[in-house]
Amino acid sequence: MPIGNIFVLGGVVMIPLLGLSVLAVALILERSLFWWKIVRRQDKIVRDVLGLYRRSAKAAIQKLEQNTNLPIARIFLAALELEQANSEEFRLALESAAQAELPLLKRFNTVFDTVISLSPLLGLLGTVLGLISSFASLKIGDVGGTSTSNVTAGISEALISTASGLVVAIFTLLFANVFRGLYLRQTALIQEYGGQLELIYRRRYERGVPHASAQ
Repeated sequence: MPIGNIFVLGGVVMIPLLGLSVLAVALILERSLFWWKIVRRQDKIVRDVLGLYRRSAKAAIQKLEQNTNLPIARIFLAALELEQANSEEFRLALESAAQAELPLLKRFNTVFDTVISLSPLLGLLGTVLGLISSFASLKIGDVGGTSTSNVTAGISEALISTASGLVVAIFTLLFANVFRGLYLRQTALIQEYGGQLELIYRRRYERGVPHASAQ
């Protein structure tokens, strides 16, 4: 059966379900591109920056400034650009910058949750509307007559709308869980990398190594 016919047979709830599915696909593409850029480049950039910072803070800052489209680079910069910060101030700067990046990392999570919750409910609404249409078309004593096609159409509407709502919800849930997993992994990596940077900074600070602005 052509998709256009399925859409028509699904009834009025297919319109908001189509809107939700288009929204979900658009956001999934945006998040996929966002996470692909981070996963592809982040580890190498962090290793390079930590290696550079052991030798020269200025070189590390320059490297970070070339990669400010990465959240971890912006977090490191917020701490390294402090003037003559002690170890506690450096740690607070890292933590504050990391907290500021969290909304970007979990962006659209609420929208995904809404689509996942709302799609099955719309499907259920289509089921109810389809059954109402079926019973409204059913006339006692005319079960095998002209009302049969209307009853069949109502049942088709109920089943198609329910299936469509479930498909949209399952598809969105799959990707939403992947993005949540990437978010949790990223927060753990931010803590790990931040701890490594803080350890190097403490050693430099205790040895009295000049900061980047003084080099």
